[in-house]
Amino acid sequence: MSTTINENLLYELALNFIPKIGPLVFRNIIAYTGSAKYFFEMPSGKAQKIPRVSKGLLELRKSKDIYLKNADEIIQNCQRKNISILSFSHPDFPTRLKLMDDCPMVLFVKGNVNLNATRTVGIVGTRNASEYGRNITKKITDDLSPYAPTIISGLAYGVDIEAHRAALSNQLPTIAVLGSSVDQVYPSIHKNTALDMMLGGGLVSEYPPGTVMHPSNFPKRNRIIAGLSDALIVVEAAKKGGALITAEIAYSYNKEVFAVPGNLQATYSEGCNQLIKQMKASIYTGAKDLEEALSWSKEGNSDNGVKKSGLDLDKFEGEEKVILGLLKEKRELEIDQLALLTEISLSTLASKLLSLEFEGVIKSLPGKKYKLL
Repeated sequence: MSTTINENLLYELALNFIPKIGPLVFRNIIAYTGSAKYFFEMPSGKAQKIPRVSKGLLELRKSKDIYLKNADEIIQNCQRKNISILSFSHPDFPTRLKLMDDCPMVLFVKGNVNLNATRTVGIVGTRNASEYGRNITKKITDDLSPYAPTIISGLAYGVDIEAHRAALSNQLPTIAVLGSSVDQVYPSIHKNTALDMMLGGGLVSEYPPGTVMHPSNFPKRNRIIAGLSDALIVVEAAKKGGALITAEIAYSYNKEVFAVPGNLQATYSEGCNQLIKQMKASIYTGAKDLEEALSWSKEGNSDNGVKKSGLDLDKFEGEEKVILGLLKEKRELEIDQLALLTEISLSTLASKLLSLEFEGVIKSLPGKKYKLL
């Protein structure tokens, strides 16, 4: 590899290929060594001191030439197919996913995708969408259009594909998270829609090109849909199925979850009604619900939903200045995102945020978010 960036990618991709390494071990290795390359080269005695690194893992490390060869082949294949690879340390890797314990360590991307868009909404539902479900999906997307979010779904039959098509008709960026690799659109009947998405969005997968599809891939990809979404809306869902799995995951991530209530006698309303009954989702009645939950404003009413701040950062010092600088740049951030980006401990960060709120500089929002006043 000719550059440092490519070398980092090569070794992080190789590290990702070690069997059963898992996201927590991967992150520990990067945190303690500074780079995947150093982990492969460091003495076993030092490597054993890294938390969660077992003797079994060190034995597997001895096959590094095989992992590096596989990684190099995948990088070259992706270059030929115009597929981008985002490893965990890449600056464009989605910040929202880094907050997940089960975060994928590598993503493969096709298209003009911004995975760190300011506003994101996931829309999911049954593959067997009724006419009502399809119409509601379009109306939800139409109503959200003034807020200019990126629409995220899974390119599946039913609600998913309706969400993508409605986003395109409203000229909203839309991202499909696939259970297949990005060079193998599934279902193939949606290939033309996938191509239309490339200009302002595109396809994302944790599976490298050429990966054989397996049914277990699809429930796994639902965590990425949930993780990328600021809010998740379930349109129609049975008592069991992918949409309900995505909603449960989003709820566990402390995301804003909404469900469209439906006919008590309709099979594909049972899942939505169940989410509402269990208080794992709020009732979705319109775009105002998201506006209130996420403190959004329409694009036409302000600069990207937030008034320009005239805050003079020079009046602040140290950690407070860092916090305010990030809020000025990102507009809104969750406390976990702030902790990740500032590397300030949660206890210290909470104290600083409370102090800044008392000073009238910032405001706390639902979902443990903060923004500048």
